[in-house]
Order: sequence, then C-alpha cells, then structure tokens
Amino acid sequence: MSNIAIKVENLSKAYQLGQIGTGTISRDLERWYARIRGKEDPFLRIGETNDRSSKGTSNVVWSLKDINFEIEQGDAVGIIGRNGAGKSTLLKILSKVTAPTTGKISGKGRIASLLEVGTGFHPELSGRENIFLNGAILGMRKKEIARKLEEIVDFAGIERYLDTPVKRYSSGMYVRLAFAVAAHLESEILIVDEVLAVGDAEFQKKCLGKMGEVSKGEGRTVLFVSHNMGSIKQLCSKGLVLGNGELAFNGDIFTAVNHYVNNQQLKRAELKFSGPLNKYIDIIGLRINRKEETHLDFPPTEDIVIEVIYKVKEDLNDLIIFISLFNDGYRLFTKRDESSLKPELDKIYSATFNINKFTLRPASYTLALGAWGNNETLWSWSPDTLSFKIEEMWSENFNKSDEGIFNLDIRTCRSLI
Repeated sequence: MSNIAIKVENLSKAYQLGQIGTGTISRDLERWYARIRGKEDPFLRIGETNDRSSKGTSNVVWSLKDINFEIEQGDAVGIIGRNGAGKSTLLKILSKVTAPTTGKISGKGRIASLLEVGTGFHPELSGRENIFLNGAILGMRKKEIARKLEEIVDFAGIERYLDTPVKRYSSGMYVRLAFAVAAHLESEILIVDEVLAVGDAEFQKKCLGKMGEVSKGEGRTVLFVSHNMGSIKQLCSKGLVLGNGELAFNGDIFTAVNHYVNNQQLKRAELKFSGPLNKYIDIIGLRINRKEETHLDFPPTEDIVIEVIYKVKEDLNDLIIFISLFNDGYRLFTKRDESSLKPELDKIYSATFNINKFTLRPASYTLALGAWGNNETLWSWSPDTLSFKIEEMWSENFNKSDEGIFNLDIRTCRSLI
C-alpha cells in the first residue's frame, strides 16, 4: 500500500492581472468552448514567470509553473521562498480553496489548514460554535469534537472568551483558537501558513512543539510555511524551495535552507554620499563588493567590502581615511586606512575596508566616511555615506534569542594550572 499523502503533478496556476476577461466576446466564447472540451485555456500560453519586482509585458502571470513533488505520510515539510514566490498559492490549492489552472493533485486524508488568521471562522459565532463548525467541515461527528473540546480550549488559553463571538477577538486570540482547532481535530494533513508570527513567543514555541508531536508522535503530515529558518529546521525534515513560482529545490531541510539562503539577495545597501568630503579631498567613487550602483543587493555569504576612491586637492602632510559603523545612533567600531600617509596632488587613491561575513547580526546599520590628518585640521566626515540592512531570515548561524549586535565566537578554556 502506498504511503504517499500528497502527490502533485505538473501543477500550474495562472492569474490575470488587471481587468478580468479576454476583452472580446469572441475570445470569451473561444475560452468557454475550450473549457467544455476539457482543453487548456488558449489565452494562458502567453503568461510570464511570476517575478513581482519587474513590470513585464503580459497581463497573465504564472503564480506556479510545472510543480512536481511527493510528500509521504508523517513527513514534516517546510515550504520556503521569498514573498511572492507562490507558497500561499500552493497551500490554497492543496487545501482546495482554489483550483489549479493545469496539473493535478492526488492524496488521501482529511486536510486541516490554517492559511490566515481566522481561516474558516464565522465572525458572528462564538469560539465554541466555531470549534464545532470547523470539526463538521472536516467531517467529524459531534461526539468526536466534544471529546477534544477541553483539550482545544486548554491549548488555546482563551477559556474566558469561549462563548464570545470571535469578531471581538484580537488577532492573537484568533490565531490561538484557529491553530488549536486545526492541530487537535483529527485530520491526516495539517497545513500551516505563516500565521504563527501573529502569536506571542510563548505560543509560537507551544505551536512548534505541538506540530512536532503531530508529525513524529501521531504520524500525521505537516506542511509548514515560515520565514523563520530556525523554526523551519527545528520542526521539518524535508524542504521545498520556491522561486518565482517554480520549484527550485526539493530535498532535506538543511540543504533546502542553505539553497534558499545562498540564492537570496538579503543584504540591502544604499549609497547616499555625493560631492567632496571637504576642501582638501574629492571623493571620486564608492563601491560595495566592487559594485557602484546606488541601491545594492548581495548575498549574506559575502564579506562587505567598501572601497573609497579619492584624490587630494592640496598638499597634505598626512592623511587617514576612516569609516565608522553605527546602529541606532551608537557607534559600534571605527576602521581606518593608512595606505597613503602623504598623498600626492591629483593622484587617485583607493581605501578599502572589509567587514567579515556573519560578524553582524540582523539589524539596520549606517556607515560614516571620514578623514583625519594634517595635525587634526583636516578632520571631517559624512555621517550617512552608506546604509544597509541585514535581514532576519538568513540568520541561520545565530540563535534568535541571542542579544546584541555582533556575532562573537567566544570559547571557554580550561586552565592548565
């Protein structure tokens, strides 16, 4: 007997941008005639890959394109990808919320899905009534739901509000009850989109523990979408990486996370400096990782290499170019370049500064460019030469609970005395 819980074959989903319809009655009739014959929509072949950052020329995009994979019973699968990659569309198709344009899905077992805050809840019904409603939608009998009721309420921690209409719940209370219902009612497949970010830290930890129990202890299949790579690696054993609607990787979770991290442009930098630094020095150019664009994206596995190209306009006895890094107005460190202590007039020089990869934790930073010398008469700086942001999602090497800005590798040593 096959133990495949979900099988996806050549799955694609097209969306039309702007006004719905082909624009003419004849083409609408042609589309209708193709549909009743079971043929592919003739006007979807011109669709483009779903890249949200580019304008494109077609009004049809493929949110998903030719996706193929299999998920076995009891697997915990993390679905990873940047915003707009097609993760939520895939989960909606698997949950039967929307239908695919082409391809098919086969599987066995009831599906409990939590795709957004309050999925499947009726706002006018109380929390208790919504528990029974969700159970009925999943095909459970009233006695089965009643047997689980106390456990659901205890897990959600909202007993006081159980008989209050859920339209009066906060988003956190909503997601507490919704997850408790989805996780405890007896479905064979649990699908969770990134709604857990709404809950507090205590509840997120509780949810991850419950999903681990559901997958490993009860042998149920879990599909989990999150941008928190730590949670993904803690819970899941396999991973699917989506990019622009296509399946970029399918395999073990650690390789999937590394594939995602190494192929995302998750350091974002913006150069703000223009003009002379002072009356002695002209800044000719600034480069980050050998690039001169104003707005830069580069992967987290690279060092941050800042190159300042300059020339001097007057005779100087000595010159030191330096940079200072700031976070929230606090100076973290200063680096200086002393490659040319006595520069020549109108000769072009370069000062290079290196910040090692993984030194800085996820946060926003600003960098100041300055100069010092000529018996301190030269001292001046530009406070907002560069700003950049290191995103939380690539921080696989760090514990999310760690405090501070720097990633310091401090090891304890046993005394030999």
